[in-house]
Amino acid sequence: MKRYLFALLSAFSLSACAQGTSAPDATGTPAAPAPAASAAANVAPPPGTPAARARDSILSINPQVSIESIHDAPLPGFQEVIVAGQALYVSNDGRYVMQGSLFDAEEKRDLSQSGLSQLRKRLLSEVPEEQRIIFAPANPKYTVSVFTDVECGYCRRLHEDIAEYNKRGIAIEYLAYPRMGPGSEDFRSMESVWCAADRRKALTDAKAGRRVTSQPCDNPVAAHYALGQRVGLTGTPMIVAEDGTQMPGYMPPDQLLAALQRLAGAADGR
Repeated sequence: MKRYLFALLSAFSLSACAQGTSAPDATGTPAAPAPAASAAANVAPPPGTPAARARDSILSINPQVSIESIHDAPLPGFQEVIVAGQALYVSNDGRYVMQGSLFDAEEKRDLSQSGLSQLRKRLLSEVPEEQRIIFAPANPKYTVSVFTDVECGYCRRLHEDIAEYNKRGIAIEYLAYPRMGPGSEDFRSMESVWCAADRRKALTDAKAGRRVTSQPCDNPVAAHYALGQRVGLTGTPMIVAEDGTQMPGYMPPDQLLAALQRLAGAADGR
């Protein structure tokens, strides 16, 4: 039994630290490994509280993971812990850990997405406009953040229709996520895009397979890459609405517009 429990804990530890290492994106290419955990995120809650016991439980499984947040879960008697872009549920005594979605059969919605959406919204709000590459209409009705890669087929397909998204009132704000990871040619290409005098043109050229002049500069590509790991990115393009809701991969203009309208309608109805 002890051996079986150890295997389960080891499997959890691996998935929490390396989330996204083998999950394919929309083009079937594995995502790059997660960056090292940041100790700054592991702020200790007051001792003896359910949150503190949940934190201690997770860190006893793997002391290297970065915990983004801990709060009361929608499931009575449990804490929701956000780790490496996924929701975990830990009993208030710290003994039991559950990994996966928490679905409300009555309301027909995934409750685990609420905490993740709040995390995405908070982290994305910290990325200044000047670090993004923005394609927007004059008066956008909706704005989405898109983690993109110049080598990703579905990212290129999305960008080919950038004018159509804009015609429908959708602003696209790009962040960099070179799937091959730091040190790769892909990573260097995206740094060149973000270092270009005209980033919009450079991104369009790179996505069309045209060469972008290589030039060094202080750029946010590494920070965007790490951020993608923290918000649970498993593939590109990752589209995130203003409220932090993650869209299901690439969506054509009309489908994305309809999804954003449904989100707005649901928010108005609350």
